[in-house]
Amino acid sequence: MGLRDPMLRNGTIEVTAGGPQSDYPGFTSMAVQSAVDEATRHGGGIVRLDRGVYDVYGPIRLTDRVTLAGAGPETVLRKTDSFKSPFIVDADYGELRVEVADPSGFRVGMGLQIFDESQKWGWDESTAVITAVEGHVLRFDRHLERDYHSDDGGMATNACSIIEVVDAQQVRVRDLTIDGNKAANEPIGGCRAGGIYLYKARDCKVERVLVRDFNGDGISWQITESISVLHCDVRGCKGSGLHPGAGSHSSRVKDNTCSGNGTAGLFVCWRVQFGEFERNVLEHNAVSGISIGHKDSDNRFADNVIRCNGNSGVYCRPEKPSNGASRNKWLRNVIEDNDGYGFFVNAGSVDNELDNNLIRDTGTGRQTGDIWLAEGAERFLAKQE
Repeated sequence: MGLRDPMLRNGTIEVTAGGPQSDYPGFTSMAVQSAVDEATRHGGGIVRLDRGVYDVYGPIRLTDRVTLAGAGPETVLRKTDSFKSPFIVDADYGELRVEVADPSGFRVGMGLQIFDESQKWGWDESTAVITAVEGHVLRFDRHLERDYHSDDGGMATNACSIIEVVDAQQVRVRDLTIDGNKAANEPIGGCRAGGIYLYKARDCKVERVLVRDFNGDGISWQITESISVLHCDVRGCKGSGLHPGAGSHSSRVKDNTCSGNGTAGLFVCWRVQFGEFERNVLEHNAVSGISIGHKDSDNRFADNVIRCNGNSGVYCRPEKPSNGASRNKWLRNVIEDNDGYGFFVNAGSVDNELDNNLIRDTGTGRQTGDIWLAEGAERFLAKQE
């Protein structure tokens, strides 16, 4: 069923998906994508989702000036169970096909992840959406990023982002829940995917979203400008809670909670600069409250609570002097009861300013020191009242 006469409110197109009275009925990612495509045809608009649990087979891809608005936490986008198969012929750079041993669980519209054992993480994975299943051949819509070898554990899985924003601007996501169904899904890396994933995006906002149990990073944004993540809750994900990276500029990350994630609460990756990270709670994450490193400079971290994390509250990754996390400001943060130190600063980070942070162990015996500086971590200046 398609939308013939889109609703216009205050000059904005509105399209609905979900229940039987909506423009695109069905609690599936396909129904949501159809509503998004309708809004896209009109140059953008609001896609409103009913309360309910939506089965997500493939990434919901948002485009310029589209807002995806749920009805609150009861609007749940839930990843369907995993399926995977080895591929039996090498899958080469630039191809749009892969030949798998078992095609039975794959279907058109499903998300797809391709990798081998030597090219499995970082930027080495490939992601796409299946466009055809022809015998043992899967066809898909994005060229492969690498040469993948069938005799090196080459694998095709249906792991994918739940919401994806690529080469788009002025996208909004708000008032819904992302359920990654981690126990029944394959892992996928945060450079190519996330519960919510933005890539080469600009002026986008994610607000009042719960991301839980994704088998990867909760919210990841790469090569972006002016991304805002506000009032979100990211918990129980296999990777990091929040992952800005790859030259993301002017991020605004405020009033979020990241808890119980498998790596860092906030993983500040390469060349994240001029961001504002304020009033976030980062707690009970397995590997650091905040991890920061390569050229992650000129950022402001203020009024955050960083507690009960593994591998120190703030961990500055080792870099050579020209590439460290430099000129960051750390203001009025509470950093307590983490394993190791409040700040663990490896070589390369210079000219960081600490002002009125509360760094302590409250009696747990976990946080054994306030600040540890490696040789080569210079001008890490602390001011306390």
